[in-house]
Amino acid sequence: MHRERVSENVFWFQSEIYAQVTAGVVAGPQWAVVIDTLALPDETLSIREFIEHELNVPVRYVVNTHYHADHAWGNCFFPGATVIGHARCRELLAERGIPSLEAAQKQNPAMRQVKIVLPHITFHDGELTLRVGKKNLIISPALGHSQDGIAVLVEEDRILFAGDAFMPLPYIVDGNVDDVMATIKRIGRMGLENIVQGHGDIILRGEIDAAVRENLAYLAAIKKAVRAASRRKNSIELLDDISIEDCGKSRVYLGGLAQTLHQRNLRALLQQMGRN
Repeated sequence: MHRERVSENVFWFQSEIYAQVTAGVVAGPQWAVVIDTLALPDETLSIREFIEHELNVPVRYVVNTHYHADHAWGNCFFPGATVIGHARCRELLAERGIPSLEAAQKQNPAMRQVKIVLPHITFHDGELTLRVGKKNLIISPALGHSQDGIAVLVEEDRILFAGDAFMPLPYIVDGNVDDVMATIKRIGRMGLENIVQGHGDIILRGEIDAAVRENLAYLAAIKKAVRAASRRKNSIELLDDISIEDCGKSRVYLGGLAQTLHQRNLRALLQQMGRN
């Protein structure tokens, strides 16, 4: 697992095992906030060990940017912490997370120590604010990747933990392409120093405008390509000819997963356009 200090008392973690998924920690003098957990128990437990033994504070809050397993299934490893999420996150973890975990536990013994912990504090619209030492955390919706996405802004440092609303390759299979485009546009207007993506590396201030443009261009390109394919009788077969490079992205992103995710995006968009 990679770890980096982003600013004073703000830390970033990235999995070396699964899809470059990320998590964050904002620490104060008395307690810390964890933003997302990682996909496998050992990595999440390593975050907890770092907080408790190197920062010497307990975890008071865990924020789930959305309900997906690689961001929320580690809640159980922070006993006593209050979990915060979107209202829809709580619903989706109960509806989909619990049966998905049961299936995963049959396949992977490492997952047998995992238990779904639903958010204790939820919101739907507007913002929540947490004060952690000298840091003000503003938690607000960031929809598009999923129905329950939220982002966490470290206000003083202008660091945004964007969850999967911002990724090296936007992924809309469980969300909505127009919603994620609106979220990316809003992120681009926030005057940020850093974007911590839900997967991949940290985006620095000088890289943000280009990353925003590239993601928006990709989403516009797949909308145009799938719309054209949807008018043809063999629309599903035509999706195989829409390359990720033609849409402005590289297949090497996310440890080589990008091409698979791209094809899933195309099929999801076609289904949303009414052609199954």
